[in-house]
Amino acid sequence: MPQPAQRKEHPLSMRLPDTDIAIIDRAARLRGRSRTDFVRDAAVRAAEEVLMETTPIRMTAEGFDAFLAAVSGPAVPVPEMVELFRRVAPWEADRPVTGE
Repeated sequence: MPQPAQRKEHPLSMRLPDTDIAIIDRAARLRGRSRTDFVRDAAVRAAEEVLMETTPIRMTAEGFDAFLAAVSGPAVPVPEMVELFRRVAPWEADRPVTGE
C-alpha cells in the first residue's frame, strides 16, 4: 500500500501591530484569502523578486554576443502590442481617441 505524502510545514510566528493586522486582513478579505495564505503568498513573491534581482545569469561568450546583438539592434514593433496601446481603456470609453 503506498505511503501518503508527508507534508513538511514550518511554523512562522510574527508580532505585528494591530494596524498592520487590520491592513493585511482587509486585503486578504478583498482577495478572498485567509490571512495565512495572503501573507505567505506576499512573502514568497517578495523573496522571489529579491532572488531574481541578485541571481547571476551565466552564459557562453557566444550566447552573450547573441544577447547583446538582440538588445542593441533596432526596435521592432510587435503588432499585438501596437494594437493594445491603440485601444481605449474601458474606463475611458466615453473619451474620444486622440492622436490618429
